Amino acid sequence: MRILVTGGAGFIGSHFVRTLLSDDPTGADATSVTVLDKLTYCGNPANVAPVEDDPRYRFVHGDIADAALVDQLLAEHDVVVHFAAESHVDRSIANATPFVTTNVLGTHTLLGAALKHGIDRFLHVSTDEVYGSIAQGAWPEDWPLAPNSPYAASKASADLLALSYHRTYGLDVVVTRCSNNYGPYHFPEKMIPLFITNLLDGRKVPLYGDGGNVREWLHVSDHCRGIGLVLAQGRAGGVYNVGGGEELTNKELASRLLELCGVGWDMVEYVEDRQGHDLRYALDTSKISKELGYAARIPFDEGLASTVQWYRDNRAWWEPLTRKAGLS
Repeated sequence: MRILVTGGAGFIGSHFVRTLLSDDPTGADATSVTVLDKLTYCGNPANVAPVEDDPRYRFVHGDIADAALVDQLLAEHDVVVHFAAESHVDRSIANATPFVTTNVLGTHTLLGAALKHGIDRFLHVSTDEVYGSIAQGAWPEDWPLAPNSPYAASKASADLLALSYHRTYGLDVVVTRCSNNYGPYHFPEKMIPLFITNLLDGRKVPLYGDGGNVREWLHVSDHCRGIGLVLAQGRAGGVYNVGGGEELTNKELASRLLELCGVGWDMVEYVEDRQGHDLRYALDTSKISKELGYAARIPFDEGLASTVQWYRDNRAWWEPLTRKAGLS
């Protein structure tokens, strides 16, 4: 199977690529893996450096909205796993244009080329944020989409475009929607890597509002295993929630990170809440569990501790990123 991975130099995409080319792959039988990545601020060649000498691996520096390049690449592949996206909510609030350009128009460009070249399967990686916010219970896959941020709206638009190509043209499309990911190689702007890198450097960390917003956490390894199952066995036209099952308020998460980094609450600064901040996310994962046998395997406390340790051990990876992004 010749697999094209868009956004494969990013956090989740690179983990998927490293797993595909490891001794314990996701379940997809990859004869070759091509990464297409624009290398924006959070795309990092160092993320795929561990596999760059694998003869099955190729890297292409380019934009998913570049129709000529995408057409050329899709002609050479059997499967697309589409991670490439602008993904930071705060940035989408400041300027939504790149989110619409990449997440909507870029996805449309890929789908058009996939249809033209008869791609066997197009897996679109999405997010729980497309559902909006839920006070109680958990979202099943058929829950109406109600995104609240420009980022979430752009991802919901991409979901609907992808599914329309299955329903209208018969393209084999599957969609995954994940809860918040954490783990190594995560660009230090999202909460967990931002808190860890700040605290390791002796800098205070920002906590939105009263810290009461609830998120469900999923280790990136479990997420990529779920994607592999859907890629190999998911039903065409299907949507699959991939969740971790660990719900925490942001304040509870902050407390665990402070403890792991050996500091106290004096290192936390409460800041004005984000505009349109969703209160709670929670995914119903019974579908992927029943159909594909998926369950998250990594206990959150164990995964979080190993993530903190990874950042302790890999300053050479994250320090240049924080300096360049003005985060240090």
